[in-house]
Amino acid sequence: MRKKLEHELSRRERQIMDVIYQRGQGTVGEVLDALPDPPSYSSIRALMGILEDKGLLVHFQQGNRYIYKPTEPRDNAGKQAIKRVLDTFYGGSIENAVAALLDASDSRISEDEIAKIANLIEKARSEGR
Repeated sequence: MRKKLEHELSRRERQIMDVIYQRGQGTVGEVLDALPDPPSYSSIRALMGILEDKGLLVHFQQGNRYIYKPTEPRDNAGKQAIKRVLDTFYGGSIENAVAALLDASDSRISEDEIAKIANLIEKARSEGR
């Protein structure tokens, strides 16, 4: 299923996927209600059909309405998105990406967060990554 996550998404498609991931599933009407400055109902329906064609959503029928849900867990989709950002903007360099995240952060990193990050790095090192 990794192949389907390689599709580039428009801003509106990303917004729709965000709503579906937040809710777990949703109808066109529910997505429409959750979007900022939403387009028409038929536009959302068409975009959700496109997302289904891309393999990112599936639907099932409940009464007279379609319920859409993601085909991949949010975590899997997030990992693929991070990989694309890493490759596109940082030449695959984790060091450069982390430096950019630290530089862009508006808040201080807590000691607890630093300890958790250090543990993740140590785990990756012990696994040979």
